[in-house]
Amino acid sequence: MNSTTLLEVNDLHVEVEGREVLKGVSLKIGEGEVHAVFGPNGSGKTTLLGSVMGLGKYRVTKGTILFGGTDITGMSVDERARLGVGMSFQRPPTINGVKLRSLLEICDGGDSAEIEALSEKLNVTPFLDREVNAGLSGGELKRVELLQLLLQKPELVFLDEPESGVDLENMALIGRASASVLGRERPMSACDGCPGISCRVDISLKEMKELRYKAGLIITHTGHIMDYVNVDKGHVMMDGRIVCSGNAGDILAEIRRSGYSECFRCLVKEGVRS
Repeated sequence: MNSTTLLEVNDLHVEVEGREVLKGVSLKIGEGEVHAVFGPNGSGKTTLLGSVMGLGKYRVTKGTILFGGTDITGMSVDERARLGVGMSFQRPPTINGVKLRSLLEICDGGDSAEIEALSEKLNVTPFLDREVNAGLSGGELKRVELLQLLLQKPELVFLDEPESGVDLENMALIGRASASVLGRERPMSACDGCPGISCRVDISLKEMKELRYKAGLIITHTGHIMDYVNVDKGHVMMDGRIVCSGNAGDILAEIRRSGYSECFRCLVKEGVRS
């Protein structure tokens, strides 16, 4: 897909608690492009997302992060969020003393009607007056995270293992919600005959014209999310580096066939390639 670069990561080195985790990652994502990151546990995938988001535990020691041409390397999380960067966490924390409804009002500027409508579509209405994430299952956590992103409407979306902890019954809902966040699905609505399940519905020409793709970076182990979201490019991370890039479907098929053995051999024999 030919597009203007939205995110540009240049030679990024990042430490976590004094240990170097990212060892020179470079990545470009164009406007409206969705990329997927594969890799074994501990390879640096979540660190990459957290570093671009500006989370405190990740210390950039070298390199730059540009968003829309602006250097955001030294910006705070809230500054990046205001610019249009949003993230769904793999294991979001419980926030004691803060009701979910209050957090959502901040995300959406207090539009209570939209909050109520989307909460119903994502089956999270019972949690609105509960402390954020308190006592929620894996699938419920994912739905709450995606609801926040739907209300925030970021230009660049990070999804950290959206399938993690999600049972088959919830996977379709999570998949469609993820597609909606990325602008790759028609707006979510309930349809007759499947109460509580969000699905595609007819929308007006005006609404169709207003839809546009958002850029995204998705970490996935299983690839199930790719059944719902069209991914433009895939990358494999190993040992804090991107070792290869290409068609996401082809990469996933190779990983399913032989694991990361080929990528590991390339890392050892040839060094980093892309």
